[in-house]
Amino acid sequence: MSAYMRDQFEFLGLPSPLRRRLARPFLTAPADPLRVALECWARPEREFQYFACDLLARHAKTLTPDALPTLRTLITTRPWWDTVDALAANVVGPVVRADRTPMDAWVADEDLWVVRTAILHQLRYRAATDPQRLFAYCTRWRHEQDFFIRKAIGWALREYAKTDPAAVRRYVADHPDLSGLSRREALKNIGGDPAPAPA
Repeated sequence: MSAYMRDQFEFLGLPSPLRRRLARPFLTAPADPLRVALECWARPEREFQYFACDLLARHAKTLTPDALPTLRTLITTRPWWDTVDALAANVVGPVVRADRTPMDAWVADEDLWVVRTAILHQLRYRAATDPQRLFAYCTRWRHEQDFFIRKAIGWALREYAKTDPAAVRRYVADHPDLSGLSRREALKNIGGDPAPAPA
């Protein structure tokens, strides 16, 4: 696992199914899940951060927008796609579902992991997705060369295509300057020609 994560983190070496089974009794409501998450983030072994992501996802509906500064700290501390994506879709998304305007600031952030979170926060919304916000975020970052941003754009569009494939096809057709990666990801399950775009 350490090699898969480019040797950035220490690991206890627990396979994911075993880790989840061992963690299950501890996912019941703690007094302060954010405090527990911060304590887990202070541990060097990555499995503690995975537990924190699972814990926060379990209790995401109890969190308020007041949690966003702490969530941003988690996103930007020892960041990589594994924890960032878990927090984006399963924690930040539910927290801002009633009022998504904080993501308008996050998508303009200097930290690309925060930007990725903003792009992906609607990933589980399906029909509740705000397409104007999604497309605006993708348009804002369509020229970014960072792999994780280009991939996030494609992934977010691909997920929304499950709800409104015509809108995604139209958006991709109207933005020929999307990166090849973003286009391929967006059209992956709905067809279309991803060819005329820069890599």
